[in-house]
Amino acid sequence: MKRIQRVTGTVVGSAVGDALGAPFEFGPRGAFSTRFPVPGDGVSAGGAGEMCGGGGWDPGEATDDTQMAVLVAESLPQRGGLDLPDIFGRFQRWAASDPKDIGLQTEDVLTNGMAWDMAAAIHFQVNLRAAGNGSLMRASTSAVHFAGAGRAATMDAARRIAALTHGDRAAWEGTAIFHELVRLTLEGEDALGALPEILDLVDPDHRPRYATVLDPGWDPDRATEFNGAVWPCLGSAVWALRTTTSFESAVRAAVDLGGDTDTVAAVTGGLAGARYGLDAIPARWTAPLHVPLPGSGGRVLLLPDLVDLARRLGR
Repeated sequence: MKRIQRVTGTVVGSAVGDALGAPFEFGPRGAFSTRFPVPGDGVSAGGAGEMCGGGGWDPGEATDDTQMAVLVAESLPQRGGLDLPDIFGRFQRWAASDPKDIGLQTEDVLTNGMAWDMAAAIHFQVNLRAAGNGSLMRASTSAVHFAGAGRAATMDAARRIAALTHGDRAAWEGTAIFHELVRLTLEGEDALGALPEILDLVDPDHRPRYATVLDPGWDPDRATEFNGAVWPCLGSAVWALRTTTSFESAVRAAVDLGGDTDTVAAVTGGLAGARYGLDAIPARWTAPLHVPLPGSGGRVLLLPDLVDLARRLGR
């Protein structure tokens, strides 16, 4: 498979997982398969397609997960690399434009009036907890962009971008692992087989919890925290990839876990898109896909825009 297929699959796959999972967020396990029991059929008893919308989301509408990923993606080539103050400023303008959804922690960090290099750290000092999956959810585009720079550089970039909104190093480490999994997959390597090596590079204070959820014997039934936390979210995505054999089945499995379905499916979609490529993503899922960008003059990105963005990031 050509690398460009994997590159575009990563970005589009994450957005598709996000939009597919959004209507099922905070719902029970198995809700997706209950509504759409026949894989590939895509139509429920009421006639709605799998990109059904609901919960305030239009059919095929991507959430804050993809919106923030696009903001990162547009900064990187425009600024000629990683410009953290620029990314933070884009996040701030987006947060001030009344997006449909924004994480409580992310909103506080982006609206507390503090400088880009202080806001998340101060939030963590005050609250002592900041390990939500809000940095991991947006990492598909940065993972593609930094993949060509090698292991150390891509994991470092992941941590630095994560730290803009998440002061807890646990969030940094999960995002760094995701970056490296994408990098290896884009190279056609066995990313899951390389997990022991990747874990050796994780901060020792956080390595045990990631080693637990990324172990081949772990499954989401064994999670001790809600999958809105970064490590069970990443563990659930890796489990979905490991226990299925196609893009479609991986994302279906992710959404069926319930809980923070848009983000778990976005992370799964990014990993599965890198593995199986853009052509493996069902057209019935990509056709209605669209990404509104609050704070950007009413722009809405469609599939061709996401493909073009991914190509530019992957050069």
